[in-house]
Amino acid sequence: MKIPDDFERHKLKDDQLNHHLQECYPPKQPTATCIIDVTTEITVFPNIAPADKEGFKAEIVRTGDRPDSPAVLRPVGRADGSAGLPTAPLATTVPAKEGSPVAVAGFTGRPAANLPETVDIAHLRAGGAGEGGRQFKDPESKVDEPEKLGALVDRGLLGGPVIEDKKGEVVGLLLGGGKDARMLGIREVTKALAEADVAPARGPIDAAFEQALTRFHTHYYGDAVPAFQRVLELYPGHTVAAAHLKTAQAKRGTAEDEATKRASAATDLPQGTPLWPFLVGGGLLVLAVLTTAILLWRRGSQDPDPDPEPEPGPAADTRPPVPTAPPIPIPRPTQTPPRPAFDEQADSTVVVGRSFPALPKISSTPGQPVLVARDPGHNTSPGHDTAPGTKPGDTVAQKYCTGCGMRLGPAHSFCGYCGQPAKT
Repeated sequence: MKIPDDFERHKLKDDQLNHHLQECYPPKQPTATCIIDVTTEITVFPNIAPADKEGFKAEIVRTGDRPDSPAVLRPVGRADGSAGLPTAPLATTVPAKEGSPVAVAGFTGRPAANLPETVDIAHLRAGGAGEGGRQFKDPESKVDEPEKLGALVDRGLLGGPVIEDKKGEVVGLLLGGGKDARMLGIREVTKALAEADVAPARGPIDAAFEQALTRFHTHYYGDAVPAFQRVLELYPGHTVAAAHLKTAQAKRGTAEDEATKRASAATDLPQGTPLWPFLVGGGLLVLAVLTTAILLWRRGSQDPDPDPEPEPGPAADTRPPVPTAPPIPIPRPTQTPPRPAFDEQADSTVVVGRSFPALPKISSTPGQPVLVARDPGHNTSPGHDTAPGTKPGDTVAQKYCTGCGMRLGPAHSFCGYCGQPAKT
């Protein structure tokens, strides 16, 4: 016999069964023979098109100690496609700023074509962590958000995801009802998953759907079409992918498609004179400039420096000549032997080695004469010293170097200027 689970006191037509049923209601008698077997069955109805009338079963993995504690479910029945079910990204923290915008989404009944999802905007207040929940408040105080969201809870949106505005991540679940709606934070949700030994993870359907959304929202509709088709292959009946696919197919190749705009911009370039003649001409010009520069450089490196321009001499004297005295003959100096001709092929660096005779040793014995060379112009009159080996009054012949013509002293064996030996 099935009894409705509505917390009402029921009666049965069979007196014996009714007797046992009445003993199950309080106050229970010690001798009551009430046997109760309660089985909880959970059916999940996914949001697909066309709508699923049967759904699939799920089992409870974990429940909390409080009515508002999150419960962890695991699907055990059929799931469309071969890649599992779509998932929602979970945030790591809840926005701490006062008035942070969020969106509340969910269904007030079984998903169907005439019952789409419900989405509303709300704002979070600062603080309120823990199982007590985070409260809502409109920053401009125009709408009583706790009462507005509480009405959605009463219509069936209890447990709906609260989605952060910027990143689209789930930051909590909607709780409460009546005139007081709150949000259970994501930390409590992830704690319940950890206690149930369930690791949240995203699947291939989510990755394919995110790629398709990126192409769709950047207006590359031609690329979005095959991306949404791939999503429908993995999860047939995906309502959002099917709706975006229809829109992308309608806008593909139109003026709104970014790929079409880029292709049009590339084909709208002027189709006049081709560019290759200008490129060839520019290359030849560069080659001519380089060739001229190389020739000028080689010519400048090979040609000697030009002779400097002669300085202008003094202006010609136009005055009448002045009579001058007859020239006075000047005795010519003693002719010296010609020097050897300069050898142009010889090295420009000439090393001249000069050797000088050793100085005469001065005897330490007193009374010994010292040999000293005399200057040819030395006074040889009586009373003056004379060179050794000569007598007073004798004339000493002047000697000259046969190499350079310099005068030599009587005792010079080598020329002190050029090093030529005095005796040849």
